[in-house]
Amino acid sequence: MLVVTLPRSAPEDQGLSSAAIDAFVAALDASGQEIQTVMLLRHGHVVLEREWAPYRLADPHLLFSVSKSFTATAVGLAVEAGLLAVDDKVVSFFGPAELPETISANLAAMTVEHLLTMTTGHDEDTVGRLTHDRRMVKVFLGLEVEREPGSWFVYNSGASYLLSAIIQRLTGETLLDYLKPRLFEPLGITGATWGASSEGISFGGWGLSLDTESMAKFGQLVLQRGLWNGEQLVPAEWFEAATAKQVDNSHSDNPDWQQGYGYQFWRGRNNTYRADGAFGQFVVAFPDHDAVLITTGATEDMQAVLDTAWANLLPALEGKEVAPVPHPELLELAPPSGPAPQAGDGQTYTFTPNPGFLRSVRWDADGAAVLTFLVTELSEPETTAFTCAPGAWLHAEGEPVVTSAYGDGDAFVATVRWLDTPFSGQFRCRVDNGRMTVDGKLNVSFGPTEFSIASE
Repeated sequence: MLVVTLPRSAPEDQGLSSAAIDAFVAALDASGQEIQTVMLLRHGHVVLEREWAPYRLADPHLLFSVSKSFTATAVGLAVEAGLLAVDDKVVSFFGPAELPETISANLAAMTVEHLLTMTTGHDEDTVGRLTHDRRMVKVFLGLEVEREPGSWFVYNSGASYLLSAIIQRLTGETLLDYLKPRLFEPLGITGATWGASSEGISFGGWGLSLDTESMAKFGQLVLQRGLWNGEQLVPAEWFEAATAKQVDNSHSDNPDWQQGYGYQFWRGRNNTYRADGAFGQFVVAFPDHDAVLITTGATEDMQAVLDTAWANLLPALEGKEVAPVPHPELLELAPPSGPAPQAGDGQTYTFTPNPGFLRSVRWDADGAAVLTFLVTELSEPETTAFTCAPGAWLHAEGEPVVTSAYGDGDAFVATVRWLDTPFSGQFRCRVDNGRMTVDGKLNVSFGPTEFSIASE
């Protein structure tokens, strides 16, 4: 497949000031939020692309709930093909093997549009009750629907999974396979991967990995209302509806999550809309300014990233004067520094399941250590092992992982960054009386970010 890249341009050629763009980058760098890559499009041209080493713009990145907006696009394509309508009842797509014996009035009333708008009638996100079972569709349909569908917004990744299941039921293809010839190939997106459940269904609400420019292409397509190189890939009216305020979500906590929700897209302040994913994965469209902002990162405060854009990028898009700000030529997330670790005993210490997925540590006599992690998202869990040693980032052979280490008294302090995700971890290892204790700290997590474990 021909790889199509977006055109590049100097900011001034697209009506922007280079000084203002540099000031925005400096603000991101100083924000205290871990930004890993950023890209800005203006009038369809890339006017900003920066990466914080060791992260790279060209590397695939796990997008979490940005995936939902791609799922909604697949639904729009299926609607255009006449395979379904948004007012179709959810139960109509499934048979006795998945449906409960008694179908409640609320479940019977639930439509595809309720799934798209997160108004299924559930009191809380269903995803936590689905992912521990191999029959996720059956579990979703068997849950109590406490409210009348359409009456209440609750962010619900389980609803996105069901949309994926419906697409697969109708087409015989996973979401990824369905979108490849209809969306990814026309946009020149290569290397897309999408995690799937044990049922063989793309997760829909999460699990998609793309590089930064592929995210930008999708954002530009949505901004152009489905038009790409003169071809209408997705109906304009679908993106009009998907990015409009379909339901009220003003009871949400943060200001940019109170502006309304569409079809798996968020409305934002300053007449923006976006796809976003946990820990700072953003595709933000500025229709008033013909611009798209993309970030990947690792932050627990996603509102802070948007606030930085409103304070530092929006004035530039509005043509306001922005004072030049010194900015670093080299953007990096440097490895922690310190003295070389002392010699280890060469023993392998193993651990029970823990928030850092650390399975074992071997601290060798040369002062380096090998940390082994359990990979649990695979159908058959396996382990991966990485050497950690002092100095510059050490790239793991064949893996999108970098490591580093230093000594702190009698402790070996290892840092591991998984470059295809937002995640990194610091592991402070000490041996005493034949056991190793590890104090772990994760940069971001859906669970605890700090933990302490002792070897078995």
